[in-house]
Amino acid sequence: MALMDFIKKQFIDVIHWTESDDGTLAWRFPMQDFEIQYGAQLTVRESQMAVFVNEGKVADVFGPGLHKLTTQTLPILTNLQHWDKLFESPFKSDVYFFSTRLQLDRKWGTPNPITIRDKDFGMVRMRAFGIYSYKIADPGAFYREISGTREAYRTDDLDGQLRNLVVATMSDLFGESGVPFIDMAANQIEFGRAMQEKLLPVFERYGLALDAFAVQNVSLPEELQKVLDTKIGMNIIGDMGRYTQYQAANAIPLAAQNEGGLAGIGAGLGAGMTVGQVMAQSMSQALQPGAAPAAPAAAPAPAPAVASAAAAAVSADDVVTTLEKLHALVGKGILTQAEFDAKKAELLGKLG
Repeated sequence: MALMDFIKKQFIDVIHWTESDDGTLAWRFPMQDFEIQYGAQLTVRESQMAVFVNEGKVADVFGPGLHKLTTQTLPILTNLQHWDKLFESPFKSDVYFFSTRLQLDRKWGTPNPITIRDKDFGMVRMRAFGIYSYKIADPGAFYREISGTREAYRTDDLDGQLRNLVVATMSDLFGESGVPFIDMAANQIEFGRAMQEKLLPVFERYGLALDAFAVQNVSLPEELQKVLDTKIGMNIIGDMGRYTQYQAANAIPLAAQNEGGLAGIGAGLGAGMTVGQVMAQSMSQALQPGAAPAAPAAAPAPAPAVASAAAAAVSADDVVTTLEKLHALVGKGILTQAEFDAKKAELLGKLG
């Protein structure tokens, strides 16, 4: 009866794995009641590693190549099984294959905004997303920490865990660095490198090698983004005098639509420049450390009566100054050449 049982047994003499395109990271060779023939051939391809597991313990690990399974090539398994040098019988062992290919274009992101302490804005909520790539570097560690005895373990099974690790690490990085959000958003490459360095030991614990990590976007929620846009706009304005000139220049096309709207353009621009200069000077003094409060500006002289201004003759200097400013607006695209020529003729006519 024992002889018949032995004859019925099936032995495995070739062990290999052809990877599929379903993102499989680990795959258990189907053993069932089969036994591995002593001297069987194990084929491990360039993008793979194979691990023999004896009674739940990781034994021998094989890299790419063709391996003949003997006591010489299975030293750890031989030791665990207490085989002697003359052992040549079939044996049982679980065999797992692991894909060592790069897993590319794995996406990460913050499903909900994370709260950080920012140097410029205080407590803010931030979003970020990007991509990363990794591969299995230590199949023994990956078996013990991640895949275990499952028949197959795929990238989709791992993505959620890795995304959570990335978000947690990013929160710690922001908290430790103290780098303002604006600097992070403007230096996403450096931010990605810092994230990769911090994540390397986390991935190594699971037997993984983090190959690349990229930050594609860092943003604030919409309400905070509006505050940031306002702050940026004020920084761009900078000099209040120049801002007043810009406002006056934008008002010229509107004034040109009204009769006599450009008659006092020279005086209007001059008054705007004066107001802007006074405001800029006051703000500059106020921002200087220890500066005394600025004295209130003298009230502007009362404007001449409208009827008197209309009756006064236009001087040649005023006309020349006005034309120079209008011509500059043509260069900036605020006025068209036709509008400039019309106003030029109008002003020159008043000299006569």
